[in-house]
Formats: sequence, structure tokens, C-alpha cells
Amino acid sequence: MTVLKTSMRNFFAHKGRMALSAVAVILSVAFVCGTLVFSDTMSTTFDKLFAATSSDVTVAPRSDDSDSARRTGKPDSLPASVVDEARRADGVKSAEGGVSSESVTVVDSRNKNLGPSSGAPTIAGNWTRNDLRSMDITSGHAPRGPTDVMVDADTADKHHLKIGDELRTITASGDHTARISGIATFKVTNPGAAIFYLDTATAQRQLLGATGRFTQVNLTADAGVSDTALKRNVTAAFGDTVKAYDIKTQKETADDNRKDVGSFLDVMKYAMLGFAGIAFLVGIFLIINTFSMLVAQRTREIGLMRAIGSSRKQVNRSVLVEALLLGVFGSVLGVGAGIGLAVGLMKLMSGMGMELSTGDLTVAWTTPVVGMVLGIVVTVLAAYLPARRAGKVSPMAALRDAGTPADGRASALRAVIGLVLTGAGGYALYTASQADKASEGSLLLGGGVVLTLIGFVVIGPVLASGVVRVISAVLLRMFGPVGRMAERNALRNPRRTGATGAALMIGLALVACLSVVGSSMVASATDELDRSVGADFIIQPTQPGISITPKAARALEKAEHIGHITHLRQIDADLTTPAGKTVDGVGLSAADPTYAKDLRRETTAGTLSAAYGKDAMSVGDEFAKKHGLKVGDELKVAFDHGRTAELKLAAITKDDGAIDTGAMYLSTATLKEYVGADRMPQDDIMFATAAKGQEDAAYASLKDSLAKYPQYKVMDQTDFKQTLKDQVGQMLNMVYGLLGLAIIVAILGVVNTLALSVVERTREIGLMRAIGLSRRQLRRMIRMESVVIALFGALLGLGLGMGWGATAQKLLALEGLKVLEIPWPTIVAVFVGSAFVGLFAALVPAFRAGRMNVLNAIATE
Repeated sequence: MTVLKTSMRNFFAHKGRMALSAVAVILSVAFVCGTLVFSDTMSTTFDKLFAATSSDVTVAPRSDDSDSARRTGKPDSLPASVVDEARRADGVKSAEGGVSSESVTVVDSRNKNLGPSSGAPTIAGNWTRNDLRSMDITSGHAPRGPTDVMVDADTADKHHLKIGDELRTITASGDHTARISGIATFKVTNPGAAIFYLDTATAQRQLLGATGRFTQVNLTADAGVSDTALKRNVTAAFGDTVKAYDIKTQKETADDNRKDVGSFLDVMKYAMLGFAGIAFLVGIFLIINTFSMLVAQRTREIGLMRAIGSSRKQVNRSVLVEALLLGVFGSVLGVGAGIGLAVGLMKLMSGMGMELSTGDLTVAWTTPVVGMVLGIVVTVLAAYLPARRAGKVSPMAALRDAGTPADGRASALRAVIGLVLTGAGGYALYTASQADKASEGSLLLGGGVVLTLIGFVVIGPVLASGVVRVISAVLLRMFGPVGRMAERNALRNPRRTGATGAALMIGLALVACLSVVGSSMVASATDELDRSVGADFIIQPTQPGISITPKAARALEKAEHIGHITHLRQIDADLTTPAGKTVDGVGLSAADPTYAKDLRRETTAGTLSAAYGKDAMSVGDEFAKKHGLKVGDELKVAFDHGRTAELKLAAITKDDGAIDTGAMYLSTATLKEYVGADRMPQDDIMFATAAKGQEDAAYASLKDSLAKYPQYKVMDQTDFKQTLKDQVGQMLNMVYGLLGLAIIVAILGVVNTLALSVVERTREIGLMRAIGLSRRQLRRMIRMESVVIALFGALLGLGLGMGWGATAQKLLALEGLKVLEIPWPTIVAVFVGSAFVGLFAALVPAFRAGRMNVLNAIATE
């Protein structure tokens, strides 16, 4: 009880000094809880949507090719007779055919794409009674003929659509124009998909290319008939033909849809939790520093407690109880802040086009428990070493001045351990850079990153003594005595300086590593484009899940000032080697012979142009080596939804580039011979080369030819390189934003260290002021000390991160990304920015130090 009272008294006596440590705990716990609440809310939103949109039992065509709809532009379908067969099954109340496709683009009268920008799909289909489960027609009426289209209310609001507006639906079957006849509102939250409804005949004709077919049959059960029983009855009704269909209950359909979305949600959740873990790691240094300095300042007080009978365990326990109080306080606030953060993330996602409703906000009981446990455990563990140090204070310490640093120099043992860990990590990184396979090197890279990080943290106090002197010699000596005092203050306690710098080091090391990797990826791709791509222009879709429709492809072929146009399609096939081994689901690239000029590929055997001849193909050298293939071999190729062909191996290409690595080529003419016209895949991408000297005119002509199709983009090589750079830049900016939390916590660590250091040196500051140090000089001294500590952390972090990034690039080189590029402008900007971070962190501590009363400061014990 005495220990608890003492701990609480000390905790509230130093509540101001604990505040920044509490903020670190709050931020870290908030990020964890916010991530969990946000991901649970997204799961709840999708669960409600899938449950509302699924019929009691659904009958769909069975297909082994999940990508078929994107390639052909037409989803798999079944004959309308299946509806009647299913209706005759016992327990069926109603059966109706549904049509649905995501291989569609819808534009308004101004030719603006109405599809979501968030990556959610655009879905077109026919309006059925099953849709009344999830939607109400709130304006107008459902489509009654080919001139009508109905749109969901969210899309209508976002694009300011109203009844009577003209919309154009673009599919593989052509373009279809209709006017909005109605607007339907979701009963549950729509996460962002754009939904358009046509009448059944028009939907079949436009989306499937044929009438009398459906993509699924929706069945409703009679009263008292369970979904499982209905599925059993329907399965029995189909008899021997049941193998052609995929029959699922409402729960099974919802579960399958949930799995598709769940993988994306899991990646997002664990990535965000990873960054929360980094913030926790940085917060550990802040907490260790806080309690170490508090223990140092209370040396005399602890000595007196020991002198009057307190045991080591009691002193140790007293400090740990203070940490427990800090952990509980910070964690409770962090849980609340996490819920607020989740709501903020939902608003942010809504602004980006992914609608999430606070009505679906889900706070599982495990979320606050996880947040509380993490916050408390991490805080108490971080305070263990300072608590242990406090327990070792002897009663004789009561005779010494308070605030005397207990650890003025890093121990030799610490230096040896740090060097061993750093050396082991450096060797692991070197070994990773020499690996022959990326999969093998990635494990060594991970081990090297962990070991070097721990090594630098352990050896930080040793490095501080040398690095701070070098930084000070460059930056501080010009400020005379004030600069020298700032340097000595930073060197006064190397362990404290090392821990404070290490907190900043972690975040900046990751920033530097990712910057090197990102810049190297862009530089490698750019170099590969310059070396390999001979085409002047690249045409590809701007939204996922669609390919280039035949009508758009024909429009491109009519462009003027063009030397040649190349079509590139993808199709799956099963390959059987001469040795009789079958490889399932191999992706083949079917192209025009001009593709050999558009993409320059080196061969190890044969000539690539021969692979575009009749009944010929090529393979990559890795595939050829693995299966013992040579030029002239005959391969049996069973095309997906086509016939089996015997193709001659005419060329083996080198798999040493980043573009089309491992690709297997054949001509479009060969593909057409073995695959029916209705199953021919659409173009994934197209290439164009301008007539000699007419590049600008050809560029303009290609853009004009696609003016009606905003879902496609014409790029010259400069545009394509910029697109790659922008995509990598967006990814890095998102990661930097998440790392910002760790850097904010690190900045709090610098602020806390300086604030406690000022309190610790109160008497010293008073004496310096008494002998003539002005307030301005005092504030400058503290700011300089802060800048040196920040630059120390930045120097270690940037150096460490560049080493990690260079090693990662060596592994990427095995995948074709061979150019190492150090983004020096970014590195220099981060280093200079760290100096400003140091200045910012010192504002409050320097201001408080300058306001000290000189006589009161001198009288401080």
C-alpha cells in the first residue's frame, strides 16, 4: 500500500513530465485500435452488403478461369432453360434469371467516366426482384425497354445525375445509349460500386452478346424450406448436368464474396498494424528516456528512501507502478482516440470514393482489450530498465547532489555487443546482396535489417560521442561558447542522446530505404523501356478489370500517320511437353508479328520472328531449362475454351528483363485458329508506331480516335515513364504518411528529453544566467543541442536506410530491376528537414528555460 501511495504521489507530482510519454502511448494505442475498428467496420459493411444482395440459392455457370470475363469482356453465362429447370425443383417459390457484368464502362453526355475512382467496380445488369432485397426505387421507375437505364443513388449524387440524363454503356458488344428512367437507393451501405440497370433483353444483348442467356439464376425458397434444403433439392433436379453449375446458398455466396474482399482488407489491416508497431517501438525509447531521467533527478530522494528502510524491490516496484499508471492512463485515452481515428479514416475514404457509414461502426470487445494490453505491457516493459537502475541506488546517494547522471559513459560491454550485432547484420546484408535467387536473399535481407537496427540502437551511445563531435565541429563551433556548451550538453549523457536519436533513426531509416527502392524501381523501369520498347505509343485501360473493346480497337486502327498497330492479348492454356509433363494454367501472349519490333527481346535460341509463324510459339529460358525444351520441340497446347494445338517451339527468349519476363509468345492468327470467335480475348494493351517523322501528328490522331473512350489512355514513352513515377510516388507518399506517426512520436521524444534535461539542469542554468548568459543565448544553446541530437538520429537513420535500400535493389536486380539510384535530393531534404525538426522540438523547452527565475533556479536542490 505504501509503495502504491508513493508511486501515485510521484506520478502526479511529475504529471507534466509524464505528459509527452503519455501522448506517445495514446498515439500508438490509437493507431492500433483505430486500425482494428476501421477494418472491422469495413468487414461489417461488406458482410451486410453481401447478405442483402445474395438470393436464398444462386445457380451460376461453373468456370475454372476466374479472369475469363475480363479477357473476353463477357462473363460466363448459362442458357435461359436453366431457369425453368431450377423452378421445377421442390421448395422453390420463385426463380428468375439475372445478368451482371463488371466488364463495362458507363459515361455521361459529356463523355465523363462514371466509374468509381476508388478501385471499386462498375456493375451493369438487369433489374430483378432479388435486387429489392438491397435497394428501393426512390425516383422514377425501373428500365422498361432499351431506351431506359436506372442508376444507384450514390452514383447519381456524386455525378449530379438526374432522370432524363443520357448515359452511354460501353461493352465488348458495342456502345448503347439510354436515358435515366429511375434512381435506386441502397438499403445498406454501398462501399463505392457504381450500379447501372438495363432491361433484361438489353442487358443480355449488351453484356453477354446474346439473348436467352443469364449469368446466374436467383432462387427464393418457400416458407419453411431452408437454404441448405433448397440447394439439395435443386442439385437433385439438375441430375447429371449439375457438374456444369455452381450452386450456392446465400451464406456460401456471401462467404465467397467476403473471401475476395477479405484478402484486400487483411493486407490493409496488417500493413497499418505494422506501422503501429513501429510507432510503439519508437515510443519505447521515449518512455525509457523519461523514466531514466526521472530516476536520475530523484537520486537523492531514492537514496533517502533507501536510508530509512525501503528495499530495492520496493523502489523498483514504485517506478514500475508509475509506469503502470502511465500505461493505463495513456491506453484508456488511446482506445477512445482510436475510435475517433477510425471515424476520421472512414470520412477520408468517403472523400476518396469509398463510402463507409458511421452507422456500421464496429467496436469488437477485443479491440479495447488489445489496445489496453499492448499499451500497458509496452509501457511497463520499457520502464523496467530504469526501474532496475532505481533499485540499485544506494543510501549514500542521499549525500550527493540530485540529478547527477548515473550513466555518463556507455559501457564497454554495450559497445562490444553493439558491434557484434551490427557486424552480423552487415554480413547478412552483404550475403543477401550476393544471393542467386530473390527468395533466398529476402530472408537474409530481413535478418540483416533487424540485426543492424538492433545493433545501431545498442551501439548508439558509443556512436553519439564521435558523431555528435563531428556534427558540432561543422555546425556549432561558429557560435562560439554557446555552441560548445550545446555540444557538451549533448555529450553529457551519451546513453540518453543515443536513445533519443535512435527513436528518430528508426523512422528515417525506413524512409531512406523505401526512397532508394522506389527510385531504383523507377530508374530500372525507365532504363528497361529505353532499351526494350521500340513502339512510340502505348494504349492501355486506366481502370482495373477491363480490356480494350473491339470497337475501340477498330477506332485506333483508323488513326492517321501510323506506321503499324500491334494488338496484344492474354489467354490461359495447359501445356504438355515432349516428355509428357503437363503444366496447367500457363499464360500465353498472342500478338501481331510487329510485336517483335515493339518489344525487343533477346533470344538464347531461334529467332523471335519465327515464333509468330503458323503453329509456332516461344518460351522463356527459365521454363525451357526447367522442362528440358529446345528449339524444334513440339508442344501440345490446350487453349482455354478452345481446341488443342500442336505448336512448334521456334524461339527461346532471355528472362533477364523486367518487362514480359517469362512470357510465351504466339501469333494472333494461330490463336484465332484454335479458339472460337466468341471466346477470343480482347486486347489487354496495344502498341503503335508513327510513320517516319510524324510522331506528333500520330500522337494527336490516336488521342482523337479514343476521344469517345475515356477508360483508355494513349501514352508516348515520356508519358508512360511519368505514369510509372507517379504510381510509385503515390505508393511511397502513402507509406511516408503512415511512417509520419512514428516520426511524430520520435519528435515528442526529443521534446521530452530536452524538457526533462532543462529541469535536471535547473540549478546549472541559474548559475550560467547569474554569470552573464543571456536568455537569448540560453535558448540558442538548447535549440542547438536539439538540432545536434536530431541530426545525429537522421545521420544514422539515413545511412542505415540507404544500406537496406541498396541491398533490396540487389535482390530486385534478380527480377530485372537492375539500376540502383540513390535519391539524393530526397536524402538531403530529409537531413535538412531533421534540423528544422530539432529546432521545432526545442521551442517549448527553450522558452521555459529562458523564463526561469535566476535566484529560484540557483536555490533549487
